[in-house]
Amino acid sequence: MTLRPSLFALALCSTAAVITAAAQAEVPNVVTDIAPIQSLAALVMGDLGAPVALMRQGASPHDYALRPSDAEALQSADLVLWTGPELAPWLAEMVGKVAPEAVSVPLAELDGAVELPFREGATFEKHVHGEEGHDDHADDDDHDAHDDHSDDDHAHDDHAGDDIAHDDHAGDDHADHDHAGESHDPHSWLDPMNGRIWLGEIATQLAALDPDNAETYRANATTAQAQLDEMIQTISTEMAPLQDMKFIVFHDAYQYFENRFGLSAAGAISLSDASAPSPARIREIQDEIKAQNVTCVFSEPQFSAALVETVLDGTSAKSAVIDPLGVAITPGAEFYGDLIQGVAAAFASCAAE
Repeated sequence: MTLRPSLFALALCSTAAVITAAAQAEVPNVVTDIAPIQSLAALVMGDLGAPVALMRQGASPHDYALRPSDAEALQSADLVLWTGPELAPWLAEMVGKVAPEAVSVPLAELDGAVELPFREGATFEKHVHGEEGHDDHADDDDHDAHDDHSDDDHAHDDHAGDDIAHDDHAGDDHADHDHAGESHDPHSWLDPMNGRIWLGEIATQLAALDPDNAETYRANATTAQAQLDEMIQTISTEMAPLQDMKFIVFHDAYQYFENRFGLSAAGAISLSDASAPSPARIREIQDEIKAQNVTCVFSEPQFSAALVETVLDGTSAKSAVIDPLGVAITPGAEFYGDLIQGVAAAFASCAAE
C-alpha cells in the first residue's frame, strides 16, 4: 500500500495564504502535553506562533517529570492543550499550581470526541463501536453521529467475563492492569476524527484569546480539517481489505485507530506501556496466536524487541514495528498527519509481507 506522503504540506501552503500580520506579543503562548497535540495546535496557529510540547519524544506520559525548561514554558502559557487526565494525571494539578491563569483544555473530554473504555485481559473479543457512521464524517461538521457513545460501555460489558474466562491468570492480569482511577483508554489522538474536532476547539480557544487573529485561526483549522477528511478517506480505503487481519499489539494503544478503520486486535502483550507482562500473560498471548492464526505481532520502538521475539517463539507469526507516539517523526505541523499515516502504513506493510 502506498499512502500519499505529507498530506498536511498542502494545508501548510494553504494556511500561509491566509496569515495576517500581527504583533508576536499578542499571540497566545500555547503549551501542549504531547507532540500530536502540538502538531494540531501548530496547524491552527500557522505562522503566528509556535506551540510547545512539554513531554520529550518517547517518554511515558503517565509519570513524566517536568524539566525546569518545561515548567518555565508552562508558567508562561496562556492556553494549555492536553489530551486529558487519563493520559497525564499529573498535569491537571501542575497547571493549577504553575499556570493558574491559563485556559486549560483537556481535549479528550470535549463533546463529540470519541472515548472508548479499556479492553481488559490479554486477549480481546472483536467489538464494533458504530463504524457504520464513519463513512459520513467528511460532510458532518457537527459530527452528531459520534456524539452518542453511551452504548460503548454496554458494548464492552461482556469483557467483565475476561478474568473469569482466564481464572488461572487472574492474579497476573491484575498485576498487568494499572488503570486504577481511569475509565477510558487515553490514546484518543489515534482517531483522526477526534483530531478533526480538536482542531475546531483549538481555533475557538485561540480566537477568544486573540480576537485580532480569530479569522486566521478559524481559516487554518478549516483547511486542516479538510486535509484530515481527505486522509481519513484514503486510509479507510486502504484499510478495508485488512479488516479480517489477525494481529497482536505490544500494548493496547491502538483501539481508537482500529475502531475508526474497522480493524480489531486479538490481544496485547502488555496492557500498559508502564507495566511488564507476566509469564502467564505471555503464554496466553502465545496460545491466542496459535488459536487465531495471528499473522502479525507489533513491537514498539521504545520497548525491547526481545520480548516480542519471546512471544513469537514457537509460532508462525511475523513481527513489525508500530508507534503510537511517533518517536521518529520530527515534531511540527506535519507531525499529526505523518503519525496517523505511519500507523496505517505499519498495518498495511505487515499484511502485505
